[in-house]
Amino acid sequence: MAATPHELGLSASPAARRERMRSIIGGSAGNVIEWYDFLAYSIFSIYFSKAFFPGGNQTAQLLNAAAVAAIGYVVRPLGSWVIGALADRRGRRVALSVSVAMMSVGSLIIALTPTYASIGVAAPAVLICARLLQGFSMGGEAGTSATYLSEMAPTGRRGFFVGFVQVTVVMGQLVALALMLVLQRLVLSPGQLEQWGWRIPFAIGGALAVFALYLRRGIAETDAFERSDAKSAGTHARQAQRGSLLALLVLHRRQTLWTIGISIGGTVAFYTFTIYLQKFMVNTAGFSRDTATLITTVALVIYMCCQPLFGLLSDVVGRRPVLMIFGVGGTFLTVPLMHALGTTHSALTAFALNLAALGILSGFSSIHWLVKSELFPARVRALGVGLPFAIVSSVMGGTTEYLALRFKHAGHESWFFYYVSACAAVSLVTYLLMPETRHRSVIDEEARQ
Repeated sequence: MAATPHELGLSASPAARRERMRSIIGGSAGNVIEWYDFLAYSIFSIYFSKAFFPGGNQTAQLLNAAAVAAIGYVVRPLGSWVIGALADRRGRRVALSVSVAMMSVGSLIIALTPTYASIGVAAPAVLICARLLQGFSMGGEAGTSATYLSEMAPTGRRGFFVGFVQVTVVMGQLVALALMLVLQRLVLSPGQLEQWGWRIPFAIGGALAVFALYLRRGIAETDAFERSDAKSAGTHARQAQRGSLLALLVLHRRQTLWTIGISIGGTVAFYTFTIYLQKFMVNTAGFSRDTATLITTVALVIYMCCQPLFGLLSDVVGRRPVLMIFGVGGTFLTVPLMHALGTTHSALTAFALNLAALGILSGFSSIHWLVKSELFPARVRALGVGLPFAIVSSVMGGTTEYLALRFKHAGHESWFFYYVSACAAVSLVTYLLMPETRHRSVIDEEARQ
């Protein structure tokens, strides 16, 4: 049956629709900037590692910088817990403003911190503190921004709009890479980049985060949160449940387990297909670094543009059929796809295989934030969406590349392919057991009450 104008969000006044779009754009722009800031650390660490970790060889310096980068991932669950709880208690807008403000401070600290030569061991100590701020901020940003967009988007096109969440993730990465190319090839020499040029991306990121804070201060609060706030005002039990970890784990344990199951396969596949494939094509297939970088970058741009289209598909056919694209494809096609990519010597074939992998991944990445948002009531939604995913991302996402390299080093590289397939199978079982949230969305049920 065709969607009605009300379901599409078209029955609102032009002013209301403009405010909705302004809020969606403000939330999305802030997410792009946050991801840019968070990923710029890893992208530019090759230039600033010597400034904070002198002595030894370059590999040791990069390992030290990578260890600090990992701290950002380890602290993400804590940020998701604290900022997610804040979003459920004080509002999505407040939490989003806090998140982007913390990211701004973290980036500006990195940009302004003196080198080891100037202040000694205080330099890496300050760097660690800055990375902790960034990781804490990103942990809260991911779940809260997804919750905000899910609640702001019109009912009949919620999948399309929330598909832009993944667009912002990839766009943040691409913006950081583009800035690196501009600085390398058009603006600075390698020596200048090592001496002081590495500070530029962090200064830009800090300034952009301040601009994102300005945008977010003007966005509207969601109707879903305001209804939840009004209902909880006179009820002590409901008030106590808002943003409560205990309430999430006890009263909504089934949804929490579903969220974990949804995330396991997609998280491992995301780190495999968007990050590790570049190294895999160099180390296993034998492509040059430049060719592998070009293949993966172009494929990522196409993948980014497809996310809202997969989301739109879920608005038409349902969330589960789109999730099944990943569940079935990830379970049964990962092994042959990786074997084919590892043995090809054709750049065009490698590009096609990259696109195929990212197409499978899109069944998860385009709508997983929305599906999780549609599972939880507003009083614990930001916490429920963000915390389980942050834990899975830290435990399984952060170890994906390490496991791939360990299997290769041990001479059993194909075991990693089966590991990715097994994780996708866990998610496939979850998709089969969980409800179809397009028709049973808690967001819509609460709006009708």
